[in-house]
Amino acid sequence: MKISWKIWILIITVLSLLLVIFSPLISNFSSGVEISFVSKNSTAFEQGLRQDQIITHINSKPVASLEDYQEIINSNFPSNEKQKFTITTKDNEFILWTDKAPEINVRKVEKIRIKTGLDLSGGARALVVAEDKELTSQELNDLIDVTNERLNVYGLKDVIVRRQSDLFGKNSMLIEIAGSTPKELESLIAKQGKFEAKIGNETAFVGGNKDITYVARTGEQAGIYNCGKAQRENYVCSFRFAITLSPEAAERHAGITEKLTINPENPEYLSKKLDLYLDDELTDSLLIGKGLRGSKTTQIQISGSGTGLTKQEAFEDATLNMKKLQTVLKTGSLPFKLKIEKLDTISPSLGKKFINSILFAGLVAILAVGTIVFLRYRKIKLSIAVLLTSLCEVLIILGISSLFKTNLDLPAIAGIIAAIGTGVDSQIIILDESQMSQAFSLIQRIKNALFIILGTYITTVFALMPLFWAGGGLLKGFVITTIIGASAGVFITRPAFAEIVKLILKD
Repeated sequence: MKISWKIWILIITVLSLLLVIFSPLISNFSSGVEISFVSKNSTAFEQGLRQDQIITHINSKPVASLEDYQEIINSNFPSNEKQKFTITTKDNEFILWTDKAPEINVRKVEKIRIKTGLDLSGGARALVVAEDKELTSQELNDLIDVTNERLNVYGLKDVIVRRQSDLFGKNSMLIEIAGSTPKELESLIAKQGKFEAKIGNETAFVGGNKDITYVARTGEQAGIYNCGKAQRENYVCSFRFAITLSPEAAERHAGITEKLTINPENPEYLSKKLDLYLDDELTDSLLIGKGLRGSKTTQIQISGSGTGLTKQEAFEDATLNMKKLQTVLKTGSLPFKLKIEKLDTISPSLGKKFINSILFAGLVAILAVGTIVFLRYRKIKLSIAVLLTSLCEVLIILGISSLFKTNLDLPAIAGIIAAIGTGVDSQIIILDESQMSQAFSLIQRIKNALFIILGTYITTVFALMPLFWAGGGLLKGFVITTIIGASAGVFITRPAFAEIVKLILKD
């Protein structure tokens, strides 16, 4: 029996996407915990610990779970004196001399690449708009940058901030924070993002159009200008960018710097630094060149650096730090207040129960469909073919979602169910057409069925497109998974199913 190339395409596609889904399980045979965050101003970061590394041992003790990790940390810290603390990852060993717990966050190692959204993992979500005006695309981009910066300053992780647009073109911002509560999220959003630049205890200028009229982002006035080896075999890359102060801010800056002396340890700079604060939190300190003492210049050059174990890592860190500073300097420039249109909380335990319910309901539905197909056509092989094809479509949807790292949330699950429904409908059309009058050959009848399926697919895609923007984009997951499932069905699974039907009926 010769197997059609269409069936081989289905087999290869499914096997390839199974490898994508289970690639963490294949690559991470050893147990351990995964680093989800490392503070950049910590000893752990200086020694080379990074996000996504997997810790397998601490002080030669195996770490198989989060409980093991926490038990070792609690038994060693706090300590009255610095001690040797050895952290072993899958690829390296790091030695810390510290009297406090490493400034890292860990999570369990995921065995598959399927990412669950906030609906299933738990947390808080807010849909945010401007209180008194509609935001332009540029204003929304600035708002997203500012919000990301603000949440990063507060040390929050697993944060998603993205733009949303509804059917009427209204722009809004969606914020999702795993493990947070609506009250915490609401209090963070309510903050105005105040920026201040201080020299000692005196404010030199604040963020926004009042004091800062221009911040260079790209071009000759902004960029990375030097990378090289530093101490401890680390690399350092430096950056600089220009800002323009208003005449009033320049005069205030000159009045403060006029009272400063030259730094005796570094004669090229003044005795005090320019400290940058966001919401009263110190984010960076910059040296002030001696040439700016008492000067009313409106042109100021901001500089800084980034470090890394490799030149590329240092370059990326410097780029990130520069963008962070640029964003901080624009924080106060947004002349509008925010309003929360929708605020939700999701329990992680509820998400787990929902997943179990969906799996059970999906299994029952697929078995019911298989039974109905058997009762109608009286061929067990056709029932099995329908079940296997539906399962393949689910695996293809999950595999493509894992490949592009899209979250699996409630709308996405609804999209998978819808895709299964349309897939079964198409398979029934193929089966019905194959059983029609013998006036046409089996090949011609199945071609007619595939033509009907293609027309239905095109109609479905066009009908789904408006939902992509509906509800501020909250139905995006439903649209994406439904289209992925329908597309995989039209171009991969249903042609293969048609070939399988031909083989069964010929037998």
